[in-house]
Amino acid sequence: MNNKRNFITSIFFTGLLVLFCSSCKKLIEIPQPTDSITTTKVFATDAQANSAMAGVYTQMIHDQTNTVSAYSGFGTGLTMLLGSMCANDLIATTVGTQGSSNYNLNRINRNDSYPYTIWSTAYHTVYGANAVIEGIEASTSTMLHDRFRKSLTAEAKFLRAFAYFYLVNLFGDVPLVMTTDFNKTVNMTRTPKQEVYSQIIKDLTEAKAALPVDFSDFGQERIRASKWAATALLARVYLYTGDYADAVTQSNEVISHSELFELIPELNDVFLANSKEAIWQLQQNSDGSQGTATPEAFTILPSKNPEGLPSVPYVLSRELTDAFEPSDKRKTNWCWSGIRNGQLTYFPYKYKIGSYNREMSVPPTEYYMVLRLAEQYLIRAEARTLGNGQLDMALADLNQIRHRAGLDNLPVTLSRNEVIRKIEQEREVEFFAEWGHRWLDLKRTGRAHDVLSAVPMKQPWTGDYQLLYPIPPTEITANSKLTQNPGY
Repeated sequence: MNNKRNFITSIFFTGLLVLFCSSCKKLIEIPQPTDSITTTKVFATDAQANSAMAGVYTQMIHDQTNTVSAYSGFGTGLTMLLGSMCANDLIATTVGTQGSSNYNLNRINRNDSYPYTIWSTAYHTVYGANAVIEGIEASTSTMLHDRFRKSLTAEAKFLRAFAYFYLVNLFGDVPLVMTTDFNKTVNMTRTPKQEVYSQIIKDLTEAKAALPVDFSDFGQERIRASKWAATALLARVYLYTGDYADAVTQSNEVISHSELFELIPELNDVFLANSKEAIWQLQQNSDGSQGTATPEAFTILPSKNPEGLPSVPYVLSRELTDAFEPSDKRKTNWCWSGIRNGQLTYFPYKYKIGSYNREMSVPPTEYYMVLRLAEQYLIRAEARTLGNGQLDMALADLNQIRHRAGLDNLPVTLSRNEVIRKIEQEREVEFFAEWGHRWLDLKRTGRAHDVLSAVPMKQPWTGDYQLLYPIPPTEITANSKLTQNPGY
């Protein structure tokens, strides 16, 4: 694949982008695309279709301008911010910080703008994926070759599945939009969660069969979906839906390809661009205001050198920092500490490039990590434990992660319930401040109420209804067939 400049100047942004990225348009209001744009202009050649597909990725990591932050969309860091605050990983340091402290308190207002931002940007990805699928299918150009038709359609299905994974986990039942036809989407009702998961599995299975098996098509960059991105997300989805045998099968496939993936021994190298631990990353545009920083790091890291112990917008909770075992290298490498208000305080430091040390218009040294190998070991450990009870093999997977963190093997005498709790703990300290993992884990395992309702900051507990975000009221106003989640 070409370099980042091709992303920004792609034909997608001069043709296809105008169809679905207008900030004043809601999902149900997006007009039906015209064949002259989607097929004749955008999908006439391999290069044009490839640029259109690249544009969908660009839309995920950027908003409509070059002023990008974690608040811009579900793929720029907002999923992490909201999920981490709800899960008590991350604490807004000032009450009312960008309105985010309500997520720490679990007092989410149904009119809050953040759920709408996640909803709208995730559906932009869905719409873009659908437009690519339909555009390729409708194109009769002989210059759009079969190989590209299949691989780009597979990429679009992967991105559609990825967006729906977060929509269904954050909002519950959501409209399952499989077309760009406005007449079919204008009055859609919410689709039951299990039907959405069935489509996610279908999309990922079909994508896996047609995606590239390595990164050579992309210039060895890990910023486009390969077969292994689809396989890795399938493993996660099977775990979430209780299909433990298939979760083990899929995670096995990824882990076994050691020529492509490995647990990076040096923790500070994990989040570098094209790290061998990366299964899929998103590449930011360093010409934008955030420069070489990922939008997430630009938002959450200090505005000056951390050595100066500056004020920071978000810190790690005491409950999270206490979850690390003594000598855990993740605490020393992925957290930065300093004295704040007279107390030792930590903030996330997985990404090292923030607003204070970013560079402009040079290739980034860090990309935004989306899927990485460590998750596959923990998926396999959990699926083995919950499925066939292979505790010895589950412990072997856990120990792979622990060894990298400088920790000893877990005792082989642990009971099944003890192994389950150790998996939960390892997921907490491995994936803090990453894509809302802890929030989704607590919800899917049924542990959210017991764990979160006991957090002092969340007292008084306002109710389990806040385990789902509100459907944006503007969407309900525009479509009377959409219903609100209970409690809002």
